[in-house]
Amino acid sequence: MKRKYLLGAIAIALTVAIGLAACGGGGGSGTKESKLPTTTPVFQDDITVHDPSIFKDDDGTYYAFGTHFSVASSKNLIEWKQLAREGNYQFLYGSGNDWRTVLADTVSAVNPGSDVTSTWAPDVIKIGKKYYMYYSLTSAFGSNKSAIGRVESNSVTGPYRNNQVLVVSNGTSPSESNAIDPNVFFDNDGRLWMVYGSAFGGIRILELNKSGSKVGLPKEEGLTGGNVGELLWSGSDDNNAEGPYIFYNKQTKYYYLMCSYGKLQESYNMRVARSKTPDGEYEDIAGNTMYSNGKGGNKLAGNYQFASDNTGYAALGHNSVIIEGGKYFVIHHTRQRIGTSNEVTPGHHLEVRQLFFTEDGWPVLNPNRYARETIGTYDISTIPGDYDIVEHISGITKEFKDSVRYTFTEDGKIKKDDAEVGTWAASGDYYIDVVLNGTTYQGVVAPAYIDYLKLSDYCITATSTDGNALWANPAKTAS
Repeated sequence: MKRKYLLGAIAIALTVAIGLAACGGGGGSGTKESKLPTTTPVFQDDITVHDPSIFKDDDGTYYAFGTHFSVASSKNLIEWKQLAREGNYQFLYGSGNDWRTVLADTVSAVNPGSDVTSTWAPDVIKIGKKYYMYYSLTSAFGSNKSAIGRVESNSVTGPYRNNQVLVVSNGTSPSESNAIDPNVFFDNDGRLWMVYGSAFGGIRILELNKSGSKVGLPKEEGLTGGNVGELLWSGSDDNNAEGPYIFYNKQTKYYYLMCSYGKLQESYNMRVARSKTPDGEYEDIAGNTMYSNGKGGNKLAGNYQFASDNTGYAALGHNSVIIEGGKYFVIHHTRQRIGTSNEVTPGHHLEVRQLFFTEDGWPVLNPNRYARETIGTYDISTIPGDYDIVEHISGITKEFKDSVRYTFTEDGKIKKDDAEVGTWAASGDYYIDVVLNGTTYQGVVAPAYIDYLKLSDYCITATSTDGNALWANPAKTAS
């Protein structure tokens, strides 16, 4: 029977015992105690990587590859160095080599217009001693006349050569697949896959050769036009599902498919569904099957601003995921709010956040950027207090959700201005159940560095039964 703990009127310090093997927990590091960040991180808002795809090289260096040839590197997923800004194709393709020449076959397949000045959404994987970069190219913004190609190199940063065209979409019908946004990955059984697509024909998956002379190329050849590959997430004109990324959690034994909805300039937001197999079917927390319902998926975050923060954040999206020592990291781009309006700044900057898993194995995102925190045991007496809470807006919207101040009491109640509006209860491990304003959330109590407060403390991140996110940061004074 699941144990529930509440603090009574007498403050009793209860330690919540960690058990990562319990009912789909996952996402922890295997340590006994929760670890708050002990050093002050240096976050940079000038690192520009649009549609970032993460890759870790053999020497331990992380690389984020993005649309328009942007590249950044890091040794710790916190401090980043900009290696190439948007438009600098020569960093990856070599000085004196025009990208259109190197990728001539792909350029010919889609005949990009003057408004297409770069490739989109590259994804790098190393197989054997070779680095393979998969990329997409389209004829025009908003078109599904597109192609996915691949180049290779002996170095992670190039120069990349030997272009191969994998998939071409002709763009003759809005229902046809769109050959953009490739993500290539090995599944838990060692099979190699590529997931790709957008709202036109949905998100699709192809199996690739994992060895031999055609390693990394589709098992099925001549992939041109029509709907290529198996459908995972149906398309819809008003959700713009794109940027798919699949990863596996060995504790929950689920594959998670993440993609982004909305307009990348204003309302982008990350969604997730899960499946027992890499090629589906994928379902969200509400039981929607993505194959038939392209408007589903748990929403991990929308546009938001915490009360004590001078900055609001928008368009969190087009992410990738890397797993390190049992920790799950989401690498995504974001924009910033202009004043108190619903307008946002141009361009994208890079962020990394840790991903945790609820007691039922659903992903929830840290409200704060990664700062070397480790989830684990914590003292339940730290929970009562004031929180600034963001109940993210459901659906697709450019509207910002501003936080609201609530108080978590020692006897398990949640109050606003002395009126009772909900309850909270800690259970097992580091889990917490929150009922707020009639909505039930399941989540975790996670350590974090709250940058705008300049302090380390515990936050709460949770998902509702219909797949909407709740974030709670402590309401304190900046140090």
